[in-house]
Amino acid sequence: MKTKSPPLSSWIFIVTILWIGFLLAISFMEAPLKFRAPSLTLPVALEIGYIVFHALNLVEIIFAALILAATYFGLASRKSILFAIGVIGILIIQTVLLFTKLDARTLAIINGLETSSTPYHIVYMVMEVIKLIGLVVLAFYQLNDFKLSVIKLTRQNLENPNHVR
Repeated sequence: MKTKSPPLSSWIFIVTILWIGFLLAISFMEAPLKFRAPSLTLPVALEIGYIVFHALNLVEIIFAALILAATYFGLASRKSILFAIGVIGILIIQTVLLFTKLDARTLAIINGLETSSTPYHIVYMVMEVIKLIGLVVLAFYQLNDFKLSVIKLTRQNLENPNHVR
């Protein structure tokens, strides 16, 4: 007897969990810890941060694209869709608006130029916290979507065991 399995899009919560892991490891652990190293100068710390955060941003864009595609083509609940859009919206704002401002200031400091204080770093950190909370909630909704798709498929398989849809 052949049974139908949940669609691949039902497993997208794994990508969301990976995104949460990257965010926690880099934004909430690596970034603050590197500035506690006494022998690391500010320009060198900023240069490392510049490279690491651009790599993280690329990974986040890939995760966002996968989540967006799975949400669009899958059986996502309205809540999953809203949280996915919200998290991706935050990522877009960070990438397009904040990174340009933060990059300019970071590169100026790396090159030894004087810069004035700006609120962009604090805004970025607040958005990271909001994005993290949004991803955690999204993962719970995606897990619930997965559970519902398994229940639906189990019912279909029990009702019609010889016919795969």
